[in-house]
Amino acid sequence: MEPTRSRVPFVRRLAVPGGRDGRLMLVIAVIDKIGTGLWTGAATLYFLYVAHLSVAQIGLLMGLSGILGIAGPPLAGRLADRFPVTRILLGTQLARGAALLALLTTDDYALLVLFSALGALPDRASSVLTKLFAARVAGPHRIRYQAIQRTAANIGWAVGAAGAAAALTVGTTASYQALLLANVASYVVIGALTLRCAEPQAPSRVVAGQSSPGGTPRTPSGPSGVPAKAATPWRDRRYLAFTGSEIWLFLDDSILQVGFPLWIVHATDAPVGLAPLVLVLNSVLVIALQVPLSRFGESRAAARRLLVPIGAALLTGAVALAASAGGGPWFATGAVVLAAVAFTLAEILHSIASWELSIALAPGEAQGAYLGVHGLAQSAQRSLGPVVVGIAVGVGPLAWPVLGATLVAACLAQHRLVRPTAVAEPRVEAPAH
Repeated sequence: MEPTRSRVPFVRRLAVPGGRDGRLMLVIAVIDKIGTGLWTGAATLYFLYVAHLSVAQIGLLMGLSGILGIAGPPLAGRLADRFPVTRILLGTQLARGAALLALLTTDDYALLVLFSALGALPDRASSVLTKLFAARVAGPHRIRYQAIQRTAANIGWAVGAAGAAAALTVGTTASYQALLLANVASYVVIGALTLRCAEPQAPSRVVAGQSSPGGTPRTPSGPSGVPAKAATPWRDRRYLAFTGSEIWLFLDDSILQVGFPLWIVHATDAPVGLAPLVLVLNSVLVIALQVPLSRFGESRAAARRLLVPIGAALLTGAVALAASAGGGPWFATGAVVLAAVAFTLAEILHSIASWELSIALAPGEAQGAYLGVHGLAQSAQRSLGPVVVGIAVGVGPLAWPVLGATLVAACLAQHRLVRPTAVAEPRVEAPAH
């Protein structure tokens, strides 16, 4: 029977790995990001004008939520190795909606902090579960699938952000509440769609005690060299070191989201209106280049090679940012745009390399647990990144090349960490057609 064709034009035009379920999960990603885009742009203003919190209270609320959210990825990954990933994903989607809806029920600060924190936990967990679903449903074509999914998510985010901007021109309590409810509705919709997804097959487990070709008992192990009977990322020093280096390489997110606006306003002669345009440029480049560039990271060796241009792009962006403080408006604008392009290119290539390496280094029988630990890198960066970037802005132009050099060092360290070892990588065969 011919699989059902997606009704979303963007998804329908692409050759999406994973068949019907792969296309359906892309639709889920688009709807999810539309809802997130609608609410994220209004969240701070909701707490300020509707809940009547102070700026300090809002900062503490978001900080505490972020701390609790860090536990989401490893918890979700561990559960996904034991239970169907689609059902856990459904649970996180409904929990996100319930926590968000609860914000409408109170103006009490303690309860607002509690509900926000409870929403952050499944929010961070869902990203790992979506990644795990993609790895299982797309198989050897996972890099292309992840690239398409990331592109779809960026389109959804842009649509949601545009809708939020239009609604916020009204600026009434009802408009903020409407954006919150629209995001809640998106969780309900994607929950219903997730129920239609078949559970993807988890990586096959090697039977303990199976003999090797030479007749001796074989201890099953994954690409990281950790025996399957003890396959836990917390004992895998190489995977932990890889995840640690990922925290630093994910700093491009904070640099683009936090560093660019602060730097443009406080240190350059570029027009203030350039700050939001940098994020627009970032989204446009990701949408245009993520899928075409994904072909350069479709194996562990290819992903490892990408670490060299990633380091070069990060250093270029850092030097351009430093240079932007030393000229007039036109020079500053050109330097900032060059920096934005360089950091975005690094972001695109790093997402490809990170995606492939985090899967390739994980034993199949503990894939969820490993990806959960890897998810800690982005969660930690969300807490650490703004602090690091804020310090760089405060120090001045010299800080950017120094930060760029540390990012290059992280790339080189990771390049060494993920080099091939005596443990052979399992060969993944493409599914028969």
